[in-house]
Amino acid sequence: MSGNFSIHRFMAIIRKEFLQLRRDPASFGIGLAMPLLLLLLFGYAINTDVDHIPTGVWDQSKSKQSREMIAKFQVSHYFDIKYDVASMEELEELMDAGDIRAALVFPPDYAYQIEQNSPVDIQILLDGSDPTAARTALSSAQMITQNQALNLQESFLKKQGFDEVKLPIQAQSRVMYNPDMDSTVFNIPGLIGLILQNVTALLTAFAMVREKERGTMEQLVVTSVRPVELILGKLVPYVLIGLFSFLLVLMTAIFWFGVPVKGSVTLLIALGLLFLVTTLAIGMLISTIAKTQLQAMQVAFAIILPSVLLSGFIFPRETMPLVIQWIGGIIPLTYFLMILRGIFLKGVSLAYLWQETLTLTGFAFLICTVAVMRFRKKLE
Repeated sequence: MSGNFSIHRFMAIIRKEFLQLRRDPASFGIGLAMPLLLLLLFGYAINTDVDHIPTGVWDQSKSKQSREMIAKFQVSHYFDIKYDVASMEELEELMDAGDIRAALVFPPDYAYQIEQNSPVDIQILLDGSDPTAARTALSSAQMITQNQALNLQESFLKKQGFDEVKLPIQAQSRVMYNPDMDSTVFNIPGLIGLILQNVTALLTAFAMVREKERGTMEQLVVTSVRPVELILGKLVPYVLIGLFSFLLVLMTAIFWFGVPVKGSVTLLIALGLLFLVTTLAIGMLISTIAKTQLQAMQVAFAIILPSVLLSGFIFPRETMPLVIQWIGGIIPLTYFLMILRGIFLKGVSLAYLWQETLTLTGFAFLICTVAVMRFRKKLE
């Protein structure tokens, strides 16, 4: 194990690793096909847009005015009027059974109060067991009723001789970066980072641990191959597999899901390669801790779960307690998600992402150094 770095020994290790991958099609398939399959699966499954909420109605008014209001709810894409009931008990039974998530109750004097231009209440019942759906339903119902109230007030004032009614304050809204507020456009870039981290880290950890279980690692140690040649030689094939997988899921996101890359694709690939080095180092670090593939899987999932919850993939980090934000700050995926969404959605350049890039570079160097040192110590 003495001597200088040898390119011949290094290339021999790379060839040996590629031969082993060819003899192990399962691992090769996981590295290439699994990211694509997971992106297709989760790309359709993870959707935070809440619409077409099943809704029941108890219309005690049975009037033109109440039917007009019900139609306003029906034509919106937020509510699907599925049940017309005759009592509050029926509404409660439907909500208990989960058949509806919202309900509208019109009072008997609804039409009379509208004609008299008097305030009238519509009761809106919501299933709060799903807070996200309940909040969306509540805000949508309030928007629909307020718009209808303004229309009725404008109609009443025109009858009184006012030709034009102007509101004292009007909001001119403009949604930037994602005008349609499509959750797919937001989720897909995050999924790319999450899937690449999990698949590449697991693949590398399993490959290293499998060498230990088969005893082939000890056979390599007694040869003239130096530890750095062995480590780098075994990592290079997985870097290439990871890069190919990244390009594959990137093209799938663009051409299949229709998520455009507004920034530089070259910059995205370069920073994606930096992140791949970090995740492969995480896998190698796991292999220095675990003695079996089962242990490697347990350690990997102990890393994966916090990455999903604390990186900002699902929940905004700004809403988390400060201590939790600090914990999320030591997860490399946190910064790669900022890079992905910055380039995908905003089209920003490195001038806006240099802090995330610098932090990710520091993580890559630190994790690689610790992993190589531990691996060298175990080999020697």
